[in-house]
Amino acid sequence: MNGDAPPRFWRTPFDAESQRRPAGKVVVHEDRCKGCAYCVEFCPRQVLSLSQRFNLRGYHPPDVVDAEACAACGLCELICPEFAIAVEDPAAREVCDAG
Repeated sequence: MNGDAPPRFWRTPFDAESQRRPAGKVVVHEDRCKGCAYCVEFCPRQVLSLSQRFNLRGYHPPDVVDAEACAACGLCELICPEFAIAVEDPAAREVCDAG
């Protein structure tokens, strides 16, 4: 299997072409990050990668390397022990802005 290609499954839903895939925007609060890399390790779509730069605490915060792949699952936000990462759902923002 090619390392650049997303994982393929042996089956797909019948309506896969007509359904929109949810998308999200990952926001990293770099100064809160302690560099544990849980978000990088457990992201199901490999959206994040540890950076080479240091934050104010002396740790390497994550970088968003593939923003388009984010499915807004929120796992990175849930697993972060320092509350240093958040996932914004653009659909929710549209509803809030319209109201």
